[in-house]
Amino acid sequence: MAKTTSKTEAAAAPAQPLTTMSVVAPALGWLIPGAGHLVQKRWIRGGLLLVSIVTMYVLGLLMQGHVYQPNSGDVLDILGFIGDVGAGGLYVATRALDLGQGAIQRATADYGTKFIIVAGLLNFISAADAYHIAIGKKP
Repeated sequence: MAKTTSKTEAAAAPAQPLTTMSVVAPALGWLIPGAGHLVQKRWIRGGLLLVSIVTMYVLGLLMQGHVYQPNSGDVLDILGFIGDVGAGGLYVATRALDLGQGAIQRATADYGTKFIIVAGLLNFISAADAYHIAIGKKP
């Protein structure tokens, strides 16, 4: 007779062992765009992510894009904040320097806001990619 396992038992068993790299790579990749790949010696991918995310974020700021603050108000503001905070260290530096707080007065400022949010979302994806490389799911 074959042994059967329930779905909860299968879900409770960890699929991958927790390693130092599987914690450090995504955390470092979130804080500094591309660093999660660079620490794993993925030089080209890490460099491309670093350049593209930082460039998008800086262009968004130069277009006078709005950087969202933590709030509990409008749903779109909350989603904008989640996208912005994805940029990690760039978001922290922007908030510390009090940049990105101007009122949107030009059409380019709206595009700048979107550039900043997309840079943060891309950084979230790159941190997840660094994690998958660290656990061996992705070559």
